[in-house]
Formats: sequence, structure tokens, C-alpha cells
Amino acid sequence: MSDNDFIRLALPYTDEDEINEIRSVLASGYLTQGPKVAEFEEMVRAKVGTKYAFAMSSCTTALHLSLVVLGIGPGDEVLVPDFTFPATANVVVQQGATPVLVDIYLDTFAIDVEDAARKVTSHTKAIMPVHPFGLSTDMDPILALAEKHGLKVVEDAATAIGATYKGRFCGTMGDLGCFSFHPRKVITTGEGGMIVTNDEELAKKITVLRSHAGIRQGGRYVFEEAGFNYRLSDVQGAIGVAQMRKLDALITRKRELAAQFTEKLAVIDGVKVPREPVWGRHIYQSYVVLLDDEINRDGVIAAMREQSIETTLGTYALHAQPFFMREYGYSEGDLPNSYRAYHQTLTLPLYPPMGEAELGRVALALRQAVGIVH
Repeated sequence: MSDNDFIRLALPYTDEDEINEIRSVLASGYLTQGPKVAEFEEMVRAKVGTKYAFAMSSCTTALHLSLVVLGIGPGDEVLVPDFTFPATANVVVQQGATPVLVDIYLDTFAIDVEDAARKVTSHTKAIMPVHPFGLSTDMDPILALAEKHGLKVVEDAATAIGATYKGRFCGTMGDLGCFSFHPRKVITTGEGGMIVTNDEELAKKITVLRSHAGIRQGGRYVFEEAGFNYRLSDVQGAIGVAQMRKLDALITRKRELAAQFTEKLAVIDGVKVPREPVWGRHIYQSYVVLLDDEINRDGVIAAMREQSIETTLGTYALHAQPFFMREYGYSEGDLPNSYRAYHQTLTLPLYPPMGEAELGRVALALRQAVGIVH
């Protein structure tokens, strides 16, 4: 097949709207954080319904600054789901605190609250639930656990802008919520992130610390804290403005495609399709299936690549990565559900311009691959 026939894992959706917004910024000569970032922040804030929203250079820096303003530091422990991209736990490490890795539920890939409850100690200060692949985790038990033990809640909603839990938007239920605008997300700014919160004191701290902790006095800045350069540029903010106008349409399209995908894939033996619980509206940032144990997931990836279809693993079991094994004494398989998901999840292509033909090709290739790869 030609390169034109190659089905990529993900493609961001942009059009003339983004180009026109970028042109307006270039014409203004104001390229660093400025009015377009402020407009982007207001669009996100209004959409999810929080009092405050702060654009950041990435979701990782958003998560990190969230821990900073909560005062998480050396001697503290933070509960983190094991099945996640390493950034979720890395920001805990960067604060000198200890990430305590928690297993997941295999039906949703979300944090196992019972396992989290067993791991609470006198040093536990926060919990960081991840909304996996665009589906909300079950937040009520997490919020109850946090209230019982006086824990702060930072929602890693990197994949979940626009996803809801019992009618509430992901990222708005804890003390702070963080979004990503990486190109694989539903909307993108190239790189970028956002913190949302309803807490005025936390908002004041974020405002100062995001930009070197400089407070303007008498025509110059005074620096009373060691701050960060976690700003988003106005060029990226302009892309975000255009993307936010498309958010609802993009989610609707992804949900339509996911429903068609599920219908095609549910009949394939050995493939478990994503579940949408009654409490959560899935936005399908990624369409992730779980393969039976006898199927060689990496073999499936290779077989589908031969059919010019890009796929990948779901995400990582942190406890099985060299850093966490070396620094915290984990061994492979210590968190069994996460470990299985790490080896048996498969992310399939899903992006708005896909059509019936592409969906059919992916479904057929997957059916053939699982039939021959063991």
C-alpha cells in the first residue's frame, strides 16, 4: 500500500480557523502569553464551569504546579494510579514526595479505590485520579476517601476535556484539575495544558508562580518566591481558541465513530471493547481494547503495521518501569491488573475524519491479527 493508504493512530483536526487565529497573533506582534491565552482560558473556564482556568505549557507542568500550590513536598505520599503515563507520578517525584502506586479496575482502567484505601498512611496528603482515555473515573468513592482522610484531590484529566461524570465535567470535582492539549488529545495547541480550580487561594498562588513568581511593583517586578516559566504562548492560545469552537463537534464525531467501532469489534473473539458506565460520558480520546491473555499484543501491533495501520499499547504500568522498580522496590506484576493492561491493551486509530472504509479496514485487520498471533 502507498503512504496515502496508511492509517495513522491519531490526527489533529484543524482548518482555516486556526490559520486565521495565528495570523491575527502574528499581525499583533504580541507572541508571548497575552490576550489570546486569556481568551482561551475564558473559553475553557466557561465550558467546564469553574471559577478559574490557567493555561500552562503542558499538562505535566499543570500537574506539577498543582502539587506545588498544595504544598506537597518531602515526606509526603501521593496516591497515583499505576496504569498511566509516567508524567502523573514524575511530578510527585519532582516535588520530593513519594508516589504510592495503586492498581486499577480492568473494566474501566481507572484507579482501584479499594486498593487506594488500603495504601493510605499518616503521610498520605493527596490522591491523583486519572480519567483514562477520555472516560471519567468513578469520582464519588474517591472524593469520599479524600474527605475521610483529609486528602487533596488533583484530577489528571489530560485526556478528558469535555468528558463528564454524573453531569459534572472532569477536572472540576477535585481541588484542581489538569487538561492536556497534546496533538493526540481531542483538541490541541501543539503542546499545552490547563489548570482549573474553584479555590481562590490556590488560584492566587498559580497566578504568581506560573510566571517566575514576579509581582509588579513600581514599574518593576519583585520576586518573593522561586517561580516557574510555565506560560503558554499567544500563538498556541490562538490555536486553542479555534479548537475550543470545535470541541463539541469533535466529541460528537468521536463518539459516533466509537459506537461504529464497538459494533464491528464486539464480535471478535478475544477482544474486549471499551465500556461506558452509566455515570460517565466517554469522549474516546483513545479507543483502547483489552486482548485476551493468549493473544500476543505486540505481535498484533506488528501484524497491523504490515497492513499499514498504526496501533500502540494503551499506556504504561509504572511499577514495571526501571525507575520505579529501582527507586521504590517494585517488582514486575506487583499490581496485577495494571500489569495485565500494560501487556494486553491495544490503542486503535480513531480521529474525526475517519470514515466507514477506514473503520472497516482496522476491524478486519484486527480480526485477522488476533486469529494468527498467539
